[in-house]
Order: sequence, then C-alpha cells, then structure tokens
Amino acid sequence: MSDTMLRTRLGESAARSLADVHKTGPQMAAISPRWLLRLLPWVDVDAGLVRVNRVRVMGAELQRVEARIDGEQALLLPEHLRAIPLFKNLSDTVLGDLVARFATRQVPAGAAIVIEGEPGEEMFIICRGAVEVSSRTPSGGRAILAQRHDGEFFGEMALLHATPCSATVRAIAPTLLLVLNRDAVLKLALNHRQLLDDLEAAAKSNASAPQQPKRATSEEGEPVVMPTGVDYEEKPLEIVLSAIITALRVHSRIMDLCKKPFDQLREQARLVIEARKERQEWKLINNAKFGLARAIVPSMRLRTRKGPPTPDDLDDLLGRVWKEPSLFQAHPMAIAAFARECTARGVPPPTVALYGSPFLTWRGVPLIPSDKVPIDTSAPIPTTRNFLLRAGNERRGVVALHQPNISDERLPSFAIRFNGVDEEGIGNYLISVYFSLAVLADDAAGSLDGVEIGNYRDYPN
Repeated sequence: MSDTMLRTRLGESAARSLADVHKTGPQMAAISPRWLLRLLPWVDVDAGLVRVNRVRVMGAELQRVEARIDGEQALLLPEHLRAIPLFKNLSDTVLGDLVARFATRQVPAGAAIVIEGEPGEEMFIICRGAVEVSSRTPSGGRAILAQRHDGEFFGEMALLHATPCSATVRAIAPTLLLVLNRDAVLKLALNHRQLLDDLEAAAKSNASAPQQPKRATSEEGEPVVMPTGVDYEEKPLEIVLSAIITALRVHSRIMDLCKKPFDQLREQARLVIEARKERQEWKLINNAKFGLARAIVPSMRLRTRKGPPTPDDLDDLLGRVWKEPSLFQAHPMAIAAFARECTARGVPPPTVALYGSPFLTWRGVPLIPSDKVPIDTSAPIPTTRNFLLRAGNERRGVVALHQPNISDERLPSFAIRFNGVDEEGIGNYLISVYFSLAVLADDAAGSLDGVEIGNYRDYPN
C-alpha cells in the first residue's frame, strides 16, 4: 500500500505550497553608517562653484617648506624657500643658488642633530620624520620644549652667527633632512655681495617685537588714529562640485510583471543610491582634489611617537586643532588600536551616545569610525591616518558642499531622471549626485600619520 494512502495528516511541505512567504528587501553588506555624511554640516551651493576667500598674510605658525622626496633624496624648489622668513625677500637668482647648496642627510631615530651648548653651524629643513626639542633645567633634568615635523625648519640663525645652540634637537623617528652650512652661505656671498646684509636685515626685522596698534580713543589728550587694513588673497581657492553619475537600466517587462511585494524600480534605485552614498563618503575623504586627506596642509600633520596611536599622540593632535574640535575620524581598526593602548595604560576612554550608537571619546571629542579611511599595507606593519576636524561654516571649519533643488531631485542633491525606453524595452534612468568638501581655514583639520594598527599587548592573567 502506498505511503499516500497511509498519511493521516497534512504534510508540512505540502502546506507551505499554499502559504505566503515573508520576503525582505535586498540586503547589501557594503552599506555602512556613513557617519561623516551625517556629522558634517552641509552648505548649499547655488552655482556649482565655491570660492574660499582668505586673508593673504598667514601666521608664522603655518609657514612650512614643501620639499619633494624622491626615494631617499629630498628636492627643493627656489620659491619654497620663501616660507622661511630669513629668505623671504631674496631674489630668485640668489634663492636658486641657495637651493643648490642644500645637502640631504638621513638621521636614525634617537640620534642627536644638534646638542645644547655646542656651536651651531647649520640650518635644517625636516622633509620626512619628526624631531624633539629639549633643554636642560636648573635641577639637572631635561624639559621637552616642542616637536617639529615635516616641512618645519630650525637653526637658520646659525647661518649668520656662530653662537652656541640653545637647545638639543633629537630625531624621534627616522628623519630625512635638508641641511645648509654657514660656510656655503659665506662662499655664496662672494658672488652676491648684498646677501649677508639682506640676511642680517631680515633677521633684525623678525627679531623686533611688533608694535601694538595705537587706540582710536584715549583718556588723555587727542588720540592718534593709525591706518590699517586687511589684504586678501588675489587668487583664492576655487572648488567645483564633484559629480557621481550612474545609468540605471531596468527592463520594462520586469517592472510590470514582478512588482509585488516590492517595486523593482524602487529597490534598484535604492540600492544604487546607497552605493553612491558610500562612494560619496569615500570621495569626501580621499578625493585627489578636494578630499580631506589631500586638503590638510603640512603644518597640521603629525606623526605618532612610536607607531601605535597613544593618548599622547591624540593630545598632540588636539594641540594643533584646538579651536573647538568637533570629531576624530579614523578607521575602525585604528580606533581599536587606540583603545588597546589606553587599556595598557589603565586609562580606558569614556563613551558617548550619538544617533543611538556608542562612540569612544578622547578629551570629550568622539572618535568616529569610517572604513573609507585608507590603510597602507605596503609597509611591514599596516598604517593609517587619524583625522581631527573642526566642523561648521560659522567656526571656519570643515563643511560639505552640495547643490540642492535640482530638477528631478529625490533626495538632497540626488536626482533620478527618466531617460527613455530603448528598442529592447529597457528603461534608462540617470542617477546623479553633486557634492564636494571645503576646509575653510588651514587650522580646521589635522591628521596623525603613521598610525600602526597591528600592535597587540600581552596582559597579565
């Protein structure tokens, strides 16, 4: 007798053939929270172009020499020397002769470059690496005065006077230097007889204390009103909105017949927009023209002291971006590496809740993760960068730019335009988004470079 005749109840597999199946929308694992898109303030752009006007004269704290590195050699253009106040007013011919007399020097970590009390005869430009400046204290110890990084320079007064060095400068990382000797300057002065006088005049001008402006009001007598004014850059930075454009193609027969329970066109458009938003955040960080990693000037870039990101490193970064810092931006693995260093020191970072999610913080500033921050795997130990931002238009910070109210707009700056049906019955839809990023002031963004993410510690049981 067959099994069908012996069955006395409804089978589960047979029953399922009559039941509805609950379906979910298509799930895409590549979708991330995209915190940067949420936390950056968006500024409306009317004409697709932003001109960032700035004051022409920059403070001395932002003066850096932009040397080019070719392998283990550093190259310098004559106009780059104008970032050094001592050379600012020299002619192009003299600067060209000076550049030819710089020599490249590699210094290992821990080696002394100049020693306090010894005669100084050279000036140095840091092309790659970091140095620490320290001096002796009356009690016999040593006080750390400062750290200097890529693009900074020191010892320029040794080119004019053979005076003892006022501090010890030691490399805290493998450092590549450009070095100029006083003897080379003296030999050059034989061909340019005005050179030494020009350097002495520049040194006296820089050493003189700036006069306080006289007030327009006075308690005694008539005030003397001094003329003043602020000059602007003649060629300000201009940022053109970037565009991401995608053509979505869906067959009309599929849209007609397979439209329940999910609209096929709507789901396709949703997934394409999600993917474009992921690309949008990647570009805000990595774009070669306007991305955050590109926009940070050399003076706002630091290197870690020993490789892994420590609380001291983040404190140094906060010392650069100290005017109302808004957020750290780092790869999740870099945040985990920082948490391990904090745990090893016994100072676990507190957390704060944003958008219903917990974030680690340091000194009250949240560490925002993004997998769009690049990781350099070319070195034996993978490294990345940690960014620190001051966000906001009113704060002269970092802002995201977009152009709203475009035709066929579905989301802010996202347009979906129907582009017709071809002879095969395939509907074409053009999906576009327009955006960019601007760092309104150089001190609004900084980065901690050389962050090692592969350091793990053994903890006692």
